[in-house]
Amino acid sequence: MLPAFALIAAENPLEHIVQHPLVTRPSPLKGILGKALSQEGVITLLSDQIVMMILAGLLLILFVPILARRRRGADVVGRHVPAGFANFLEATCEYLRKEVAEPALGEHSDRFVKYIWSVFFFILTVNLLGLLPVPALSKLAGTHIGGTATGNVFVTGTLAVMTMFMMVFNGLRLGGKHYLAHFVPGPLWLSPLFVIVEIVGLVARIFALAIRLFSNMIAGHILLAVLLSFIFAASAAMGVAGGIGVAVPVVLASVAIMMLEIFVAFLQAFIFTFLTALFLGASVNVHHAADHDDIEAHAHAAAHGKRTQPVH
Repeated sequence: MLPAFALIAAENPLEHIVQHPLVTRPSPLKGILGKALSQEGVITLLSDQIVMMILAGLLLILFVPILARRRRGADVVGRHVPAGFANFLEATCEYLRKEVAEPALGEHSDRFVKYIWSVFFFILTVNLLGLLPVPALSKLAGTHIGGTATGNVFVTGTLAVMTMFMMVFNGLRLGGKHYLAHFVPGPLWLSPLFVIVEIVGLVARIFALAIRLFSNMIAGHILLAVLLSFIFAASAAMGVAGGIGVAVPVVLASVAIMMLEIFVAFLQAFIFTFLTALFLGASVNVHHAADHDDIEAHAHAAAHGKRTQPVH
């Protein structure tokens, strides 16, 4: 069994998942900041995963407008009926607006629905591109291009931080004092504790948003890589016949996992988008919650025969 273990160690399954730098430069940053933003004093300017993100952006920019304009015909009715891929786009956008944006964002749905759409289609495109066997083909050209960018925690973390920026910026812009007041939901003498707890809660939601997408996308790819490595390990230990014997169940299991990965690619794009809309809606609609509490307090006092100020 030693040759098998040796081969598994040599053919590390993580090599197909981790980021491979293509263009690097020495880091000009020093100290703690330099260590945090660089690896061994080197900054990666271009990598295989960055290439896939650029490719995903270009595909969306170039083809979505063209495909979305496809219509059944040139007559009065046909110009308003989508055809082909435009049906998928229109149905998906309508579903995200009605079932995701409007319940969470309310009256602000039209303001943020474009961001919701962009997040969903970008993550979905990156996830699906990561399922293509691009890394294996790129090795034939002596390079390493491909992989799933959302399997990199820095990528998912950046997407999550963008959502946090949208939450805080628009919460202050649209909610004003009501957004700041929700950080102190109790007595003022407990405000230092409440503020710390609310800030930790905000960071925890964003952290969970990043880790959920990262872990789900990388888990299936690691499982596939490990399963396929069994074929080479069996070939080294038991010869070609042993490798073929192991390859049959491994390939069948890999096909099943690949089907599951396609489902996960759509599911995780939807979950990230849904949580983004939910968190964003909780920030921009915080004043409605305050008004709702005032109305409930007014109704409760009226029910007990107490005089209250009218609620505006």
